[in-house]
Amino acid sequence: MTTVITHNRRRSRLSSLIDQPGGISTRIALKQAAENLAGLESQSLALVEETIQKLADMSPPASIDEVHDKLKEAYALSAGIIDAAGPFAREDLCRAATNLCDLLDGSPVDQMFDWRIITVHAQSFRLLLILPEEQAEARKQVLASLQEVLKAKLGA
Repeated sequence: MTTVITHNRRRSRLSSLIDQPGGISTRIALKQAAENLAGLESQSLALVEETIQKLADMSPPASIDEVHDKLKEAYALSAGIIDAAGPFAREDLCRAATNLCDLLDGSPVDQMFDWRIITVHAQSFRLLLILPEEQAEARKQVLASLQEVLKAKLGA
C-alpha cells in the first residue's frame, strides 16, 4: 500500500500582487523621470563648476612621492564631472573628462606629470560650459584638441 500526502498550496500575497495589472506605462515613467531630472540640472551644473574650480586649484606634485596621490585626486575630480554632467546629456563635458581620466590613468606614477595638462583641461571644461549649444563646431574643436593631447602624451 502506498501513502500519498497532499496539501493545498496557498498563493503568497506577493505572487498575487505580481499577477495583478497596475503601475504606470514605460512612457509615463520616462516622462516623469525626465521632469524630475530637469529640476536638478542647475544644481548639477553648479557642481560641475565647483569641481572644475577644485581641479584648477590643485597644485602640482612637489615630488615623485606625491605624484600618485595627486593623480588619484585629479582622476576623482574628473570622474565627478562625468557623474554630474552625464545624466543631463552633456556629452562634451563627459568626453573631455574621460579624456583627462585616460591621461591620468595612463601616466606613470614614478615620473613627474606635466601639470599643464590639468590646467588645459580645466580651461576646456569652462569653455565647454559657456559655449552656446548651437556652436557645435567649436565644441568639436575643443574635444579634438584634447584628444591630440592624449595622443601626444600616451600615443593612444
